[in-house]
Amino acid sequence: MKVLKFGGTSVGSANNINQVISILEEQSKTDQVVGVVSAVGGITDKLLYAGQLAQIKDKSYEEAYKSIERIHIKLAEALIPKKNKDIIKTLVNKLQELKDLLDGLYLINEVSPKTSDKLVSFGELLSSYIIAETMSSRGLYAVCKNSQDLIVTNSNFTKAEVQLKATNSNIKTYFKSAKQDITILPGFVSKSEDDEITTLGRGGSDFTAAIVAAALKVKQLEIWTDVSGMYTANPKLVKQAFPIEQLSYQEAMELSHFGAKVLYPPTVQPVLDLNIPIHIKNTLKPEAKGTIVSSETEARFQHPVKGITHINNIALLTLQGSGMVGIPGFSKRLFETLAQEKINIIFITQASSEHSICFGIDVNDAKLAKAAIDTNFENEISLHKIDPIIVETGLSIIALIGDKMKSFQGISGRMFSTLGKNNINIRAIAQGASERNISAVINENDVKKALNVLHEQFFEVKTKQLNVFIVGIGNVGEKLIDQIEQQYSYLKKKLKIDVRIVGMANSRKMVFDSNGIDLSNWASLFHYADKTSLKGFFNMVVEMNLRNSIFVDITADETVSGWYDNYLKNSIAVVACNKIACSGAYETYKKLHDLSLSYNTPFLYETNVGAGLPIINTLKNLVASGDKVTSIQAILSGSLNFVFNNFSDRTNFHDTVKRAQFEGYTEPDPRIDLSGIDVARKILILARENGGTMEIDDINIQTFLTEANLESKSVDDFYKTLKADEEHFQSIFANAKAKKCQLKYVAEFKNGKAKCGLREIPEGHPFYNLEGKDNIVMFYTERYPEQPLIVKGAGAGADVTASGLFADIIKIGNK
Repeated sequence: MKVLKFGGTSVGSANNINQVISILEEQSKTDQVVGVVSAVGGITDKLLYAGQLAQIKDKSYEEAYKSIERIHIKLAEALIPKKNKDIIKTLVNKLQELKDLLDGLYLINEVSPKTSDKLVSFGELLSSYIIAETMSSRGLYAVCKNSQDLIVTNSNFTKAEVQLKATNSNIKTYFKSAKQDITILPGFVSKSEDDEITTLGRGGSDFTAAIVAAALKVKQLEIWTDVSGMYTANPKLVKQAFPIEQLSYQEAMELSHFGAKVLYPPTVQPVLDLNIPIHIKNTLKPEAKGTIVSSETEARFQHPVKGITHINNIALLTLQGSGMVGIPGFSKRLFETLAQEKINIIFITQASSEHSICFGIDVNDAKLAKAAIDTNFENEISLHKIDPIIVETGLSIIALIGDKMKSFQGISGRMFSTLGKNNINIRAIAQGASERNISAVINENDVKKALNVLHEQFFEVKTKQLNVFIVGIGNVGEKLIDQIEQQYSYLKKKLKIDVRIVGMANSRKMVFDSNGIDLSNWASLFHYADKTSLKGFFNMVVEMNLRNSIFVDITADETVSGWYDNYLKNSIAVVACNKIACSGAYETYKKLHDLSLSYNTPFLYETNVGAGLPIINTLKNLVASGDKVTSIQAILSGSLNFVFNNFSDRTNFHDTVKRAQFEGYTEPDPRIDLSGIDVARKILILARENGGTMEIDDINIQTFLTEANLESKSVDDFYKTLKADEEHFQSIFANAKAKKCQLKYVAEFKNGKAKCGLREIPEGHPFYNLEGKDNIVMFYTERYPEQPLIVKGAGAGADVTASGLFADIIKIGNK
């Protein structure tokens, strides 16, 4: 004998019922089969709603009834051949009984628990009749047996208690003589010892199946639902979640209690008592393995953590006060008060100081609980021995579940560390001595992020998802997007990093997609995008609340850099090409680094100096390793190096600068590059990375421009002054040429002082042959006193700048 139970979704449509029939037919080829069925999906709620309308004398109960009637007639007509008119006629008669009951409720203006049981029982009685008659009409040997003839209960209506001795006797007697291949039983319904209709409460159909399976002592109870078993996490919230092949009874109960709705623990107790395994299968995917719940699990399935689950709508209540310390009886009174109000406690934790007791309940019970507790402890509150009960709402509980967690060290540490790194604040923690469940209370807005980061930590092949938000989609931004798209597969396969761009903005529009923007078609999204707002962009990043979020600034905008502190405070990493924050006031520079340290959130800006060259990282490594940097000499402007490598007595300075701008080596306003302020900012950043506390005004900027150049009001005016002052620039070149020197714009830091200016570099110097847009930095240190440590390479250009930003993003992924 086999017992299979099918839930409401499994019998929710003609297609699904056909699948149910196919499963039952296949299984009946080798043994007799019992199919326990729920009401058609949603019908129980519709029945209750119709009853409520009738009770308040709202005539629209008739329309609610017609909806129920239409659903069942339509199902029967889709499943049963038209020639079987008697079946439809009988169904109509059964529906008329329901209509008569509703009419009676309308007249008496009342729905008692007893009447409610009679009302909702129609759901299972109708579905079981349709399914059994459909099978018979197709030539299958199937019989519908009313469970009310088998399951005996007391008269506790809406949640009747089963009289197991009488029930088991009825089941054994009936099936001993049953000849049919397939027996269809309506779940949920029963009758009292006084022959009154009762129901088995929440999960009643599971309970029916478990009672029958236990009475017949079958080898396995199969529960068919709309999912392929119990998952490692809620698949609607965690896309990478997968079915768990095997669970112990205890693990399954823990997961079910904390939100996995596949099983309702009390209802499967009959099979648990007899160690009968439960096999959870998917009606729509019968080939899927599903989940087997049994007393023991095979060694190959004994992963320490089996699942991550959660409960929403939690209120956290705290009873605290100095008058509780060392005084027995507070816990007893507290929990007795809640029990008297029939309030279920979901979560409990108490500090060893005995100063406070913290517990979680359903948020709908919070108001009643507070009133009852404050009343019970009114005397102690008035004497200030304890405080009035504190209620916090908007919370959820997440839990790691697994029998074997107690055998593995560090599970709790990994859980809490993972949550902390993602800015998920833990309000309370509870763990039983069995170590089968580690629970934490968190903000309900953090649930999705928490489930995903924990699933990533404990179940995935250590692939770390990075969610990138980019502001500044210009030349560099486009190159960065191209590089991320190009390297996506490599990073995922080789480095186990899943880099997704989920938000981007230019100066006009911004777009977001929490599932990742399609990088093959990203530009078209801006046609329908929202208007850019830095506040709106930040608010969306916070609202999306994605794990491992990274904000990338590819602008030169001071306003954008002013948002860095907000991102860091929300544990959102910052990668900056924009050097304004690090070269602005030292107070700002220090604040951002302090925030990065306090919130354990990366703040990286390698591209502030030397584009993609590892200049800042090299300096940090020198300092971190204990070396002392005594001086820095550098050419830090690829723009200026390009200009002076291409300027000669055969060209004019104006055209050379124009060419540099055209080829993308200068800022849109070339005065920023030629004035030396950009180089000054870069040497300032290096000085600060070396421990200096300098401000930009402390840098000695020695300009080679004329007063007319410096006082120009616009870029066009600036170019006009360059033409007018050509003789000045030719003179500078001629002096260098006469000494057989090259012109280079050099930055220097030594003895706590920094300067930058145009220098004549003699042949043989490391700077002499520096070509094109290259940068070079020489670090003289106590370990490199004579031969400096040199970093050299392209220091400007969209490609290399983008690669520097990309390297910072990957660095965060590898952290």
